[in-house]
Formats: sequence, C-alpha cells, structure tokens
Amino acid sequence: MKEKEKTVITGVGMVTALGNNVEETWENLVKGKCGIGEITLFDPQGLETRIAAQVSDSFEQNLKGVIRKRDGSKMTRVTRMGMLAADEAVKDSGLEFESCDRTRVAVIMGIVTSAYNDMERKASDASIIVKSMPNALSAWISLKYGLLGPNFNVSTACASGTYAIALAKQMLEADMADIVLAGGADSHINRECIYGFNQILALSTQNEEPAKACRPFSAERDGFVMGEGAGVLVLEKETHARRRGADIYASLEGTAITSEAADITAPKKDGAGMEDTMRRALLNAGVEPEEIDYINAHGTSTNLNDKYETLAIKRLFGKRAGEISISSTKSMLGHTIGAAGAIESIVTALSIKNGIITPTVNYETPDPILDLDYTPNEARTRSIRTAISNSFGFGGHNGTVVLKAYQ
Repeated sequence: MKEKEKTVITGVGMVTALGNNVEETWENLVKGKCGIGEITLFDPQGLETRIAAQVSDSFEQNLKGVIRKRDGSKMTRVTRMGMLAADEAVKDSGLEFESCDRTRVAVIMGIVTSAYNDMERKASDASIIVKSMPNALSAWISLKYGLLGPNFNVSTACASGTYAIALAKQMLEADMADIVLAGGADSHINRECIYGFNQILALSTQNEEPAKACRPFSAERDGFVMGEGAGVLVLEKETHARRRGADIYASLEGTAITSEAADITAPKKDGAGMEDTMRRALLNAGVEPEEIDYINAHGTSTNLNDKYETLAIKRLFGKRAGEISISSTKSMLGHTIGAAGAIESIVTALSIKNGIITPTVNYETPDPILDLDYTPNEARTRSIRTAISNSFGFGGHNGTVVLKAYQ
C-alpha cells in the first residue's frame, strides 16, 4: 500500500475577541488577556446572561482591499470575519493562485449559523437569500480567488471547524486536491441564542465580572461564555509545499471524527466518547499516547464537559496524564462554536512553533476531581513535539486533530 503523503500547515488567519489577526490574538493569549465583556451587539436586558466575547467592530476597517464594498453588503458579519481570516491565511502562506492548478484547490468551512438573525434582518434587504446561505463563506472564498476545486461547508455544532480540518486532510490524502483552505466562522451572540442556551443552563451568568466568568476546570465554573470569530488554515500536501519553498507551521499527523449517539446535548457518561475520539486520532496519526506533550482542551467551563474531558484524558494517558500540559483557549476567547476547532487548532500550531503554552485563565479554585495540569493563569515555555486539539459538540459530534513539530 502506498504511504499517505504528509499534510502540512502553511498559512493561518484569525479574527477573535482578542485581535483582528493572528499576531494580535496570539500576543494577547500569551499575556493571559480575556476578551469577554458586556454584550453591545444588541440590548441584552432581561436575559440571564449579558456577557460575551465579541469581535471588535474595527475588523471591518481591515476589509478594505479584501472584499469589494458591493460584495460586503451581501455578506453577514460572520462571513466578513471569515473573509478577513481567509485573506490573512492565504497571504501568510505565500500562495499565488495564478501559478496553481485552481481545480486542485478546495475550500471547506465549518459554520453552524450564518448569523443572519433579527439583529441584521430587514424586510427590504434584497440580499436576504444570499446572506442566509449556510455555504456563503466557502462560496465567497472560492469566488475571491477563482478556486475551482470542491467547495462546501460543514455543520457539526462545536466540532464544525475540526471536522473541516479532518475532511481537508482526507481530501488531500485521496488526491482530490493539493491545497485546502479549511476552517470556520461563527457567531451566536444574539438574543435568541443567548436566551436558548440560558434555558438549558449552559451559559455562565457571572455578569458582574465578565473577564472572570469563563473558568474552565475550576471548581466554581458555571457554564461557558459565548464567543464569535473566524479561523482559517491553509493545508497542503507536503511535496507541494516544499516544492514552492513554503514555511511550515506544523504537520497535521492525524484526525478522528466520531459520533457518540448518546444524547443530543450531553456527552457520553464519564467521557467514553471523548476518550475514543482521542484514541482514534492517535491511531490515525501513528502516535503513541506517551508522545503527547500538550492538549488544547475543549475546556468549555461547563460542569460536565470539564469533568468528562479530564476523566477521558486520565484513562487514555494513564499515569502520564499529569505530565501533559493542558489549557483552554475558551477561557479567553469564549466559545466560538463552529469556529472553535479551527481557532484552537491554529493556537495549537502556534504553541508548537513558538514553544509556548497559552494559559487557562481564571483558574482560582481547584476542583478536587479535576487534578491535571491545566496551565493555570500564566503562559508557560515548553518544548512541544506533538500535541492534540479537542472539539466535542452538541449532537455527539466529536473531533480531535494531532499536530506535530515539522522537521
């Protein structure tokens, strides 16, 4: 059997509550800054939760030269964030599509909602259909660059971005493409979604101190904080990347995407599904549990996720679980839902490249049941050879990616 060609990451782009690009976001993550504040996108009065991790409206100013004004008026805020992240990723990769076979370039985006909610909807809006299309972001990216390969979106709740990355790797290994732009963009910061998540007791209600509301793995955690943003990765076949002299962040060694088939919102008891997903990803990568140095956890700050993810890690990695550095990016960026897996995979790649593990902020009161190393409150320098990033979503959609330092 022919050996599968390695997949590498050659470009990254992000728009988050901590920055309109990768550099700004990364610097703030390393500093342990929190992007959570009072909701200003709409009037949250009357809601139990009135906080979120919002992207600054200043990102719109960076779109000049990225999209045409007439096209921007046909896009939702989420799509525009995704376009900015894609533009940064492509520029970062050094790709010039004019010299590529564009039939061999694909686009896969993870998104749960087009965010065309009552906040933006107007009865007289002639672009209502285009804005409402779930596949709008992947379509607009393909249109911008004239890409002729497969182009579609994935919607698997909180694991959407991770699924997009996993499917991209499969597409490259199946020789259906040489390059895939994979990632996600999402926002659920609107009255309907905040109200809905409050009804199932999923969100933090710590409105008095927004920056301290998201507390993954801490004893006083009381739910996740909604975020928004976009993350896009340029994934390439190793030979294609090396042939053009591309800089490589890390290699995407393995992935796993699974279904728990247990409950529409709750994870399988004791994290059995989470453990299975991580185990399958390691098997797919040909990596032993002993090789993992860092885990970018799903780490939502909900009671069940943090408990079950910890138990799954302890069972899979055994006595060595306590030696692995773990952190939750969501403690600072909130839960970006469909974009989370993409953003957190980028953070994991940056951690490997820079030898820095971003912290889990607001870790103040240890939970006696959760006794692993969650990188509390301050970033840490550590050589990282191999790392994983987890995404576990509503509907039982689980995903794990395995990244390795490139040599």
